[in-house]
Amino acid sequence: MLDELLVRNLGIIAEARVEPGPGLVALTGETGAGKTLLLGALRLLRGDQARTDRVGPHDDEARVEGRFLLPDGSEATLARRVTSSRSRAYVDGSMTPVGALADRLDGLVEIVGQHEHVGIGRRAEARAIVDGRLDPAGREAADRYARAWARLKALRADQDDLGGDRRVLERDRELTAFQADEIADAGLEPGEDDALDTTLGRLRHGEEIAESLGAARDRIAGDDGAEDLLRATMADLRRVAVHDPEIEHLVGRLEGLVSETADVAVVLRELSEGLDRDPRALQEAERRKAVLTDLIRKYGASVDEVIAYGEAARERADRLGGLLERADRIAEEIRAAEADVDAAGEELRDARRRAAKELAGAAVAHLRDLGFGDPLVEIVVEPNDPAPHGADVVEIRFASDASLGAGPVGRIASGGELSRLVLAIRLAAGIGDAPVVAFDEIDAGVGGATALAMGEKLAALAQGRQVFVVTHLPQIAAFADTQVAVRREGSFATVTVLDDDDRRGELARMLGGLGEAEGGLLHADELVAEAARRRGTG
Repeated sequence: MLDELLVRNLGIIAEARVEPGPGLVALTGETGAGKTLLLGALRLLRGDQARTDRVGPHDDEARVEGRFLLPDGSEATLARRVTSSRSRAYVDGSMTPVGALADRLDGLVEIVGQHEHVGIGRRAEARAIVDGRLDPAGREAADRYARAWARLKALRADQDDLGGDRRVLERDRELTAFQADEIADAGLEPGEDDALDTTLGRLRHGEEIAESLGAARDRIAGDDGAEDLLRATMADLRRVAVHDPEIEHLVGRLEGLVSETADVAVVLRELSEGLDRDPRALQEAERRKAVLTDLIRKYGASVDEVIAYGEAARERADRLGGLLERADRIAEEIRAAEADVDAAGEELRDARRRAAKELAGAAVAHLRDLGFGDPLVEIVVEPNDPAPHGADVVEIRFASDASLGAGPVGRIASGGELSRLVLAIRLAAGIGDAPVVAFDEIDAGVGGATALAMGEKLAALAQGRQVFVVTHLPQIAAFADTQVAVRREGSFATVTVLDDDDRRGELARMLGGLGEAEGGLLHADELVAEAARRRGTG
């Protein structure tokens, strides 16, 4: 249970420290006094989203701390600090992510909001209530459905990635395969375009090159050519080199020139002999040039780029081929996954119907305790298109008397009926399984004997657990083990745990503003006595 609660600068509550105690705790006060802020503090401690507009005017941050006595006998101290820009959380004095608060109090604190009567009219909320009471087989069916739906969703995403038109994929694969084959069939070699340009230059100007090579060789190796002149010069210098070391050095340099000149003559001869002047070779080179030019025009600025394009085209063609094979299989996989979803959906629907029947029966029993003579609750589970949470829709239908036709709760039930229906359904759904339960003004439209019945039901729920209820009704507050009054003066609100005398006055105020007048106090005493009698303690 919540053993102690500290609130600072939360809304108009500047500071409050409350030790609520076990059993039923009634939070009372005038409208707008700030009663709901105490449940807001409890929401913060269990990790709910922080509203920055709840930071009060008395400081720059709101702070909430709570010490909980846990079912295993241990204690946990949780805290939350909220500023206009961020929220911080603490567990046992250590900083922690906000989500850790929810983990720490998981299943320990349940809160029923004042607008829950709207929620139970929604199909999503109705489904969540039913799913919370599934039996083990039903929970297993829900898990199977979730897995089947996730697989179907993933397969459909894969299908979207493949594209919706198989013909487009096939055309794309055929084109890229043709391109890859065309480039591969050309048998290209890296740098072949540059080498071919050189070859074409030789073939196209073979005669001119041959004449120039011959003339050059004659000037070097012919009679009285450069080689002969160099050798004669070297012989002249060698005769006098013995008299001058520098001349000897020049002789060595001339020997190198003679050797290099002889090599050049050999190369000139080899080039001349190697010239291909066959017209067929030129035709073949021209044809090859045309092939390369066409490929370069289509696929790149050079042969190297064309080769790279061909490799990429081959990879894309192979990948598209794999996608087409996948497309053939994925349709079958999707059909199988849809069948799995349908089968799991039927199992889940059957499980929900079992849970819905039990819930409806339990809710009717609670409604009888709350003053209905022969109420009717139907929780209908009907087939629907498969969706993330199942292949059905869940709707709660209600009639205040079985002789009337049950209909959607939002259109059939009055305000007071809705309040009792919310309590009955939440009790049937197992909210009483939590050790701490809070109800925020669920008594709208209720009064008189019905309010006494609701107070009695809340008091029964509080046996063995802690139940908070924000209420304007003295008939409900009279059943409380502890009454906490919230009073407002201007922009400040005070929170007080009432003793017996103060409680008499607060109940008298709630009884139509009778206040401390003797008649009001006597009426308050009578109300407390009636509550004690109904609880079996008076």
